[in-house]
Amino acid sequence: MLSFSDYAAHDALGLMDLLRRREVSAQELHDTAQGAIAALNPKLNFLIARSDAAAAAALAALPSNAVFAGLPFLMKEGVGMQGQPAVLGSRLGKSLVCEDDGELVARLKRAGVVILGSTNSPEFGNSPTTESLLHGPARNPWNVEHMTGGSSGGASAAVAAGVVPVAQSSDGGGSIRTPAHCCGVVGLKPTRGRTPVGPKGYGGLFGMGVAHVTSRSVRDCAAFLDVLQGPEHGSLYRIGSPARPFMQEVGADPGRLRIAFSAASPSGVATHPDCAAAVLQAARLCESLGHHVMEAAPTYDWDMFRSAFGDMWSTHLPYVVATLEAATGLTAGPDNMESANLATLAHGRGLSAERIGRAAMQLFTISRKVETFFDSWDVLITPVDLTPAPKLGVIDSNAAHRTMDDWFDMAIGRFAAFAPIFNVTGQPAVSLPLAMSSEGLPVGVQFAARVGDEATLLRLSSQLEVAHPWTLRLPRVHVGTLDK
Repeated sequence: MLSFSDYAAHDALGLMDLLRRREVSAQELHDTAQGAIAALNPKLNFLIARSDAAAAAALAALPSNAVFAGLPFLMKEGVGMQGQPAVLGSRLGKSLVCEDDGELVARLKRAGVVILGSTNSPEFGNSPTTESLLHGPARNPWNVEHMTGGSSGGASAAVAAGVVPVAQSSDGGGSIRTPAHCCGVVGLKPTRGRTPVGPKGYGGLFGMGVAHVTSRSVRDCAAFLDVLQGPEHGSLYRIGSPARPFMQEVGADPGRLRIAFSAASPSGVATHPDCAAAVLQAARLCESLGHHVMEAAPTYDWDMFRSAFGDMWSTHLPYVVATLEAATGLTAGPDNMESANLATLAHGRGLSAERIGRAAMQLFTISRKVETFFDSWDVLITPVDLTPAPKLGVIDSNAAHRTMDDWFDMAIGRFAAFAPIFNVTGQPAVSLPLAMSSEGLPVGVQFAARVGDEATLLRLSSQLEVAHPWTLRLPRVHVGTLDK
């Protein structure tokens, strides 16, 4: 019989090895994961919908020779799974469920994962914390009074607590990396166009939204990127195939990389000492591993970025809200939308074609400048966010946000300032759990590389994982405690 501790001690590939050796069965893994959900979800609120019938059907017909056949898995709410919630944390669309599987879910099911349900997310994914009025707050397993990050907060909480080794996540402005930082797990945002976003979504006009997973190990991150990568029909953005499977990059020699580092905030708000120290520690570790390391960073006009990013972020919401109003017969307002999204909606509805064009040009100009920096550097190290995970309620999406700019300043300018630039440039970036704060919270460090160069990030990340392992650090709320 597999104990909770043994289950949580293995990453996804480790559990699959147990299955192949017939030391456990897929049903046993399923039952263990369900027991973990029952025990820990009341404490953490990471799961908001179950898919028991679909899971049972998947267990009864596991695809032969699929790389992850029988692995317990969680989807992010609203990503396009048949029978699951169709919209992220939305009271306006709470009655709506997906009629069909999207391409991302189809690829995961072909890989054999057994999807147990949908994880908690903020309303419309428009927040760096998962505290929607519809679902309530997801809680951080390291300290339940603190937030998990957003928008993939439920996913990161579940992975950090050992409920599943991997959970699907997505990132439009830091929504994989911020929760990974807050919860102490691995979160890679792939290159724009690397993974599918359709058919019901398209990643936004600038292609900022990208899907992948959250994991505890670098090799799981790479293995799922192999499962998910590749173009989809009709996608706006596409990237060439990798030179070889991403799994082959794990443990491969990265060579002597040119690595820049900086903890200086692009927004001008001071970086928390623990986050700055984590960057310096990571830089010194890279130097000790033989890399060329120097303090440097790309610079760009924050006010221009703030204005252009906010405009581009807001363009899609009027269409989404109109679609939900038509589907539900409701009218968007304070009784079914949080104030941050009402402000974003008003901003989007007020944009002229001229202003949208200008915002796109400004983001293009900023992207060129930032990408030019990587002509001289292979990797840039920064904090993921300005502080460790704040307490719940500090970033309040239903406060008196008079304008979208007010919300941007609270959510991005004063917290998630380092992440969204790489959604704009389309570059891959990963959060690695390399440090801990003085208050016992995880501190992630962000590593970014050139467009299309996930391979370098995976080589370096696996090198750092060996040199400074993180999996033995466990949060207070964890599956391993259930055996006691």
